[in-house]
Amino acid sequence: MNSLRRLVLDVLKPLDPSIVDLAQVLAELAGIEGVNISIYEIDHLVENAKITIEGPEISYAEVEVVIKENGGAIHSIDEVAAGKLLIEDVTTPQG
Repeated sequence: MNSLRRLVLDVLKPLDPSIVDLAQVLAELAGIEGVNISIYEIDHLVENAKITIEGPEISYAEVEVVIKENGGAIHSIDEVAAGKLLIEDVTTPQG
């Protein structure tokens, strides 16, 4: 089975831990080379985050555990890439 190379997740998380701390914890997982977290909505207790993770062998199960242990919930998996290389989206007339 080919390894996951990119995950883009929509996550609801508490304000604590910060996105800096959460990114660092995720980046320490085996098989992950980079983590990007962007906040797109914030409330007084929670924030919605887009989490992009890339690496040669990402374990979704391990990522899910870290997010849950830090009080977060995965709302959706918005993008997944697997295989020997990453394929970027191509613009077509349909969108």
